[in-house]
Amino acid sequence: MKKKILYSILIIMSFSILIFSCQKEYGKESKLPTEEKTLSGDHEGNHAYPPYDLNVVLRGLGNQSGENEEEDQEESGDDDNASGFLKFRQDPDPAKIITLDIKVHKLLPNHEYLLQRAVDPINVVDGNCNSTTWLTLGKGLVPQSIFTDSHGKGKEALWRDITAVPTGASFDIHFQVVDKLSNAVVLTSDCYQYQVR
Repeated sequence: MKKKILYSILIIMSFSILIFSCQKEYGKESKLPTEEKTLSGDHEGNHAYPPYDLNVVLRGLGNQSGENEEEDQEESGDDDNASGFLKFRQDPDPAKIITLDIKVHKLLPNHEYLLQRAVDPINVVDGNCNSTTWLTLGKGLVPQSIFTDSHGKGKEALWRDITAVPTGASFDIHFQVVDKLSNAVVLTSDCYQYQVR
C-alpha cells in the first residue's frame, strides 16, 4: 500500500514538473517571433519600436501577387520570376549612415542594374508612397551599379549618409531596381515606413 502511495506521489510530481517545464518553454518560444519581428523593423504594424531598419522585398513586374516571406524566399530562388532583397539598416551611432545590402536574382546575366528610392514628404506617413522622384543609390553620393553574374544573380553593399535629416523624422519610402542601359524598371517594392534614429 505504501509503495502504491509513493508511486502515485512520484507520478504526480513528475507530471507537475513536466507541465511546468513545458509551459516555461512555450512562453519563451511564443515571445521570440514578436521580438524578432519588432527588432527587424517589420512594416506591417508592430509599433513597439520605430522602424529604423527595413527588410525590403523586391518583386519582378510579373511577380506582384501577395506577400513574399522576405529573406527566406529571397535565398530560396524557387520561382522563375526576378526578385530581390534589400537589407536597410541604420546603426545607432551619431554618423547616421544607412547600409543598403542588396541581392537580386533571376535578372539578365552579366548585366548592370541600379537601386533607386523615392520618399514622400517628411512626417507625412500614411502608408501610400506617392513620390516618383527617384534617387539612384550607391556608395554615399556616388551611384553604384549592381552587376549580375552569368546566372543573373548580383549583390552589392551600398550606403547613404543622412546626417542632414533630423533625428525622429519619418517618411514613406519605396524602392525599385532599373536596368542601367535602358532605365526600364525590373523590380519594385511595396511602400515602407521609416524613421531616422
